[in-house]
Amino acid sequence: MRAATDAPHRAVVLDTNIVLDLFVFNDVAALPLKQALQTGALDWLATPAMRDELERVLAYPQIAPRLGFYQLSAADVLAAFDRHARLTDVAAKAPVTCSDADDQIFIDLAVAHKAWLLSKDQDVLCMQKRLLALGVRAQAATNNIAP
Repeated sequence: MRAATDAPHRAVVLDTNIVLDLFVFNDVAALPLKQALQTGALDWLATPAMRDELERVLAYPQIAPRLGFYQLSAADVLAAFDRHARLTDVAAKAPVTCSDADDQIFIDLAVAHKAWLLSKDQDVLCMQKRLLALGVRAQAATNNIAP
């Protein structure tokens, strides 16, 4: 996990599917995001519950073969999470509610820190206007990292 003393630039919250694109699937579209994380241009905020969710998803039967294909283990992906994410406290409930309760933690954290929120989840993306009104830019694209 990144040290709290690292000089953060732009705060970002990544949902689990984006993390999989970055560290399992090596999605070409996510390469600029990965580079921004590696250089410290982005300050990836996460909570222990988000790490726990990633660990749970990495054990899914449909993910395990992909890990093998890319010659990765769940431990490799979790180590990448630990290397790039800065763990923070769980955020208070945001004034907007996602229809998918599993996604609420990402919204809450993004709103609390007025962070950029990257998600592929339509339940999150349909809230873009409401989130923008709260200072959060939510989007699915990972290749456009300009503030």
